[in-house]
Amino acid sequence: MSEAADTGGLWPDVQPEAARRLLLAAVDSFARLGYHATTTREIARTAGMSPAALYIHYPSKGALLFEISRTGHEDTLALVRRAAAAEQDPVARVRTLVADFTAWHARTHTVARIVQYELHALPQPQFEVVAELRRRIEETVREVIADGVAQGVFTVPEVRTAARALISLGVDVARWYNERSSTAPEELGRQYAELVLAMLGATRGGPQP
Repeated sequence: MSEAADTGGLWPDVQPEAARRLLLAAVDSFARLGYHATTTREIARTAGMSPAALYIHYPSKGALLFEISRTGHEDTLALVRRAAAAEQDPVARVRTLVADFTAWHARTHTVARIVQYELHALPQPQFEVVAELRRRIEETVREVIADGVAQGVFTVPEVRTAARALISLGVDVARWYNERSSTAPEELGRQYAELVLAMLGATRGGPQP
């Protein structure tokens, strides 16, 4: 597979192996061709399988997109919740959250790009499942920022807008990041964390990672 080389560690628990190969092939195909131009035949070919074999595991390419999007958002939700629960200091929480969120979108940029930018190709029932996950992600980020505002550590005119700006910065990394990028995902995460803290008007530094 070509651009989807960053997917190697994903879906380690998906069984059988053929189902996991199809997910990886779908990521590769969606990244190269776009969701709408991708056929189930192309996905099967990329996976080294027959078109009939695909339908044993997934009823449609929409089902593959939903699995990719659902698991990507679940991973992101788990990530922001871990960061929110890991530290007592609001600055340290934001630093950890932004660093991890940004690094994830850089490290798995091919999957993240599909997860974020093919969202509206999902059928409505599946879209609602993913939309709920997105609401939970934003809610968690809002709570972290609001806690900092309540403690007098952050100064923002509107918490919801600040949370959406924070999320948008991290998500956009997937749009431009690739294997030729000169900054490692973890270092990019650290840089973005400091930018976000400045954006939030942080009044104390908190412990460095």
